[in-house]
Amino acid sequence: MKKLARILFYCGIFLLISLAIGITFTIGWRPFVGPKKRPLTDRHFEPTAERLQRGRVVAFLTGCHTCHTSHDWLQHGAPFIAGTELAGLELPIPLPGRIVSSNITPDPATGAGGWTDDQFARAIREGIGHDGRTLFLMMPYDEFRNMSDEDLAALVVYLRSVKPVRNPLPQTRVDFPVKYLIRNAPEPIYGPVPGPPPQNQIARGKYLVRLGCGCHTPSDKGQPIPGTMLAGGAVLKGPWGLATSANLTPDASGISYYTEATFITAVRTGYVGARKLNSIMPFGEFKELPDEELKAMYAYLRTIPPVRHHVDNSQPPTYCKICRQNHGGGDQN
Repeated sequence: MKKLARILFYCGIFLLISLAIGITFTIGWRPFVGPKKRPLTDRHFEPTAERLQRGRVVAFLTGCHTCHTSHDWLQHGAPFIAGTELAGLELPIPLPGRIVSSNITPDPATGAGGWTDDQFARAIREGIGHDGRTLFLMMPYDEFRNMSDEDLAALVVYLRSVKPVRNPLPQTRVDFPVKYLIRNAPEPIYGPVPGPPPQNQIARGKYLVRLGCGCHTPSDKGQPIPGTMLAGGAVLKGPWGLATSANLTPDASGISYYTEATFITAVRTGYVGARKLNSIMPFGEFKELPDEELKAMYAYLRTIPPVRHHVDNSQPPTYCKICRQNHGGGDQN
């Protein structure tokens, strides 16, 4: 019996060690111990006219209104529903649980009126909510990590300036096991984040595209697919219907035929010639971006590696071996 007990003891130790090694090299320990987070600071973003103006542009670029405002999806451009601007909503798309975008207006009772500037900053770029929870990755804080300190300050100043809207919302509920797995995503920012050199149009365009065009890089299990940067393939289903993000690379299957004028017109109106784009493309918001911002984005997109990836929303969905999704034209890849 003693020998059997000793064998079982060592077997148990072996299993525990194997389990520990397996966790370390697969999902990691963050789902169990909680996300990385830095302590909050008392930093304050001084409101200025320049920051207010720039913050409005940043808000439209980064899609704050897309997810935090209710839209009339039956109309081209999905205009905002009056009285709901930035007041949050339960997102009307298939997700693991009930994902609710916060009321980020300065309403003190139901919105962000009681949040500090650093609570805003930590949520936007680091994925930790004002209440310390891990934000679901519909909030693209992994991309917003690249937002410069000045643009971050400007965005917070702008959000402080919008009309407060009283809008009680249900709490987000992320289903198991995703509620634990997303704890791996947040990464604290301890140092400064500079912006691109203002004279360098390509660098500025890259910065802007990184903040505003995340839906155009396909992913698999939450990770970008190597070699497909901005090549389209994200399948987006919701009250706007079913659409797949376009290939933005300068390949023949992408937007190599776009001129600068074509690009700006498409981004601002939702039309490429007579072809109407789906309103999940936020041209209703992007029309607010200045000419120089859109020209920089176009200039950068002309420099990225072309990727052959045929996406055609007018065709029935078929499996695509490149993005591993079903979308129109998928069988042509």
